[in-house]
Amino acid sequence: MDSPLSPSSARKEAGMVLTLILLLSGPSQRAMAAQRQQGVECIVFNDQYLTCMWGSKEMPTANYSLYYWYFPPGVENHMPVECKHYLQEEGINTGCWFNHSEIIQFRTFYIHINASHEGRSLVIPTKAMKLQDLVKPAPPVNLTIQNISNNQLQLTWDSMYNKPRCLEYAVRYKSNKDTRWTEHLASGKIFSFPSVDYEKYYTFYVKSKINQYCGTTQLWSEWSVPVFWGNNATDTGMAEKQPPWFWIHVVLPTASLMLILVLVILLIRMERVWVIFMPRIPNPSKNFDELFNTHQGNFPEWAGVSKDVVESFKPNYSESFCYVSELPPKEGSSPLWGGHDKPRAPPGRSSVPASSSSPGLILSKKSYVGV
Repeated sequence: MDSPLSPSSARKEAGMVLTLILLLSGPSQRAMAAQRQQGVECIVFNDQYLTCMWGSKEMPTANYSLYYWYFPPGVENHMPVECKHYLQEEGINTGCWFNHSEIIQFRTFYIHINASHEGRSLVIPTKAMKLQDLVKPAPPVNLTIQNISNNQLQLTWDSMYNKPRCLEYAVRYKSNKDTRWTEHLASGKIFSFPSVDYEKYYTFYVKSKINQYCGTTQLWSEWSVPVFWGNNATDTGMAEKQPPWFWIHVVLPTASLMLILVLVILLIRMERVWVIFMPRIPNPSKNFDELFNTHQGNFPEWAGVSKDVVESFKPNYSESFCYVSELPPKEGSSPLWGGHDKPRAPPGRSSVPASSSSPGLILSKKSYVGV
């Protein structure tokens, strides 16, 4: 018969058993704590697709599976159906994506998410929701500002949501002199500003959400692309506030155009300088084509000289020449003239009349002389 345990031994054995229970239950308790922290968040984006995320706050430790169904049952989706398009991160399922044909509004939408981890079943509690209350519209587009009076502006925009009557809007604006944004609600796609300052530079944004007639939600769309109005000349810091699209679509093309214009001007000026330092030799052939081709080399006709002037330069007289020859002197005879003696006629030749005053010259029939 076994002897009973002493009190001290019994306390030691109870402590060991308790420690073993804590060690064995530790992983399951941590898994249950993680399960309690996890939840699911579903959003219908612009009535185009639906996403349900359960790994948005904490990364799950197992691959969960999602099943969904609608109530009351209909012709379609009346039985639980597993997600067809899982969203994963690092190989772990973190969400489910539903296409447009899988979205049915104004019926209760149920989802059930579970997983198996280390031989235990992990469950994210079943959740029921109304999809018409989970719609997040797309941001408004085509923001336009018009002057409807001297100090009044009108802001208009368009919506990409297929049911524009189900939307309400919020307008946010601020000038370059303001420190806080001002917001106003608008029921339609138009908003008027009663008073503006032409010396200020305004920035406008618009967002939208489903109104109370089509759903109960607080899911606003993202803010639209901003639109600007006003005088920006006196604001030195506004260049830093311009959105990136302003620099890409406005500043960069303008700067490129100015650079090309400057290069063209410099090229033209360099061409003029080159012509000054290295003048081109003119080609006279083109200037004399008419002289040789049309006027056949007739320079007076080509130059436009009248016929009277040309005729005046032609000689209108004629003259005859008298040729003079000299016979060689005979031997022993004295020259025909020498020193200051008058010339004597050679034998057999008629002498020049005594009245001639130029020695050694024979006059012609006229007053012209020849040597």
